[in-house]
Amino acid sequence: MNDTYEGKVCVVTGAGSGIGRALSLALAARGAALAISDIKPDALAETQALIDGKPSNRLRADALDVSDAAAVERYAPLVRESLGPADYVFNVAGLARIGAFKETPLSSIEKVMNVNYWGVVRMSKAFLPQLIETKGGLINISSVFGLIAVPGQSHYCSSKFAVRGFSEAIAAELEEEGVRVTSVHPGGVATNIARNAVVDALPPGAGSAADVAANFDKIAITSAEAAAEVILKGAAKGKRRIIVGPDARLISFLQRLFPASYPKLLKVLRKDSLNPTK
Repeated sequence: MNDTYEGKVCVVTGAGSGIGRALSLALAARGAALAISDIKPDALAETQALIDGKPSNRLRADALDVSDAAAVERYAPLVRESLGPADYVFNVAGLARIGAFKETPLSSIEKVMNVNYWGVVRMSKAFLPQLIETKGGLINISSVFGLIAVPGQSHYCSSKFAVRGFSEAIAAELEEEGVRVTSVHPGGVATNIARNAVVDALPPGAGSAADVAANFDKIAITSAEAAAEVILKGAAKGKRRIIVGPDARLISFLQRLFPASYPKLLKVLRKDSLNPTK
C-alpha cells in the first residue's frame, strides 16, 4: 500500500488543516508529488513545513479559494505545467454554518453551496481532462450529513447531499473513461470545522455556539490521520463510496434500514448532530 501513490500527482484542496492536511502528509510519506491548496495561506504554510523531509520531493502550495471559478480554472493548468497531469484529485475544502432555516439568510446558504458543492464541481471539471489522460481518481469529500439530514444543518446537508449525488452520477458516466469517482462520508472526525462554523441562528435547545463545538468534540471519535488512511485505502481500490468511522457506519446502516423513520431513531442524538462531520 505504501507505494500505491508513489510518484503519482495528487491534488488536495483544504490542505491547511483537518482531513486535508492529514491526507497531504500521508501522501507525502508515500512519495506522491503534491499540489496542495487552501484559502488560508498561513495554515497552508504550516502544512508545507510539515511535509518538508518526507519522501515527496515535488511539491507546490497555492492559496486557492474554490468558490472563485476563475481561480480554479487557472489553477489546473498550473499544476499540470509544474508537476504533470493529475492522477488523483482530493476535493476536501469546505465550510460549515449552523442555523435554523427560518432564520438563516439566503446569502449564508449560497456561501455554503458555493464552497462545498460548486467548489467540488469546479475542481472536478477543471481537472477532468487530466484525470481522463491518467485514468485517475476523483475523491470528493461529502459527509455523514450527505446520508442523513438533521435540524439546524439545512445548508450543510444540502451541500453534502449534492456532492454525493454529483459524485454518484459522474461515477457512472466516467467509468468507461477509466476515471474512478469516490464519494467519502466521514462521521465525527476530530477537526476544527465545527469550532470554526459560523452560527446564523441556533435551533431551540442547541445551547450556545461553544456548546455545539464542545458537544462535537465529545463525539469526534476518529482522528484526521485515521480518516486519511481509510480514504487513501478506499481510493486506491477505486471504491465509489467510503464510510469513515464507526459512527458513520452505524448511521449509514440505520438510514438504509429505516429510510423514512431514522430521524426518530436519532432524535436522542439530535443536539450533538447539529455539528458538521467532515
